[in-house]
Amino acid sequence: VQLVESGGGLVQVGGSLRLSCVLSGRTFTHYSMAWFRQAPGKEREFVAGINWNSEMTEYSDSVKGRFTISRDNPKNTMYLQMNSLKPEDTAVYFCGAGSMWSREEAYRFWGQGTQVTVSS
Repeated sequence: VQLVESGGGLVQVGGSLRLSCVLSGRTFTHYSMAWFRQAPGKEREFVAGINWNSEMTEYSDSVKGRFTISRDNPKNTMYLQMNSLKPEDTAVYFCGAGSMWSREEAYRFWGQGTQVTVSS
């Protein structure tokens, strides 16, 4: 199984980015999925989760109203649209497969991460 994130980069405050996560080696629709992030010197934290058919989504309070999680099952891809970015959104963003909630132990697979840097 492989999870590959992409779409990170350097963006100014108030800007937008869209992250992608592609799952290969398993049936994509068998998994709820989520995004986590880890800032320097901090623990990894839950950002957003989505169930297998997109009927349920969950967001952390820090990103609610600014970020949107989605998935395209025929493309085996999950997305995170990030708008109104703030310096505190700077982190390595990881995708995980196996749950849509914040408990990390529930996730079976993780990607390698993609760096998002928001400059002021």
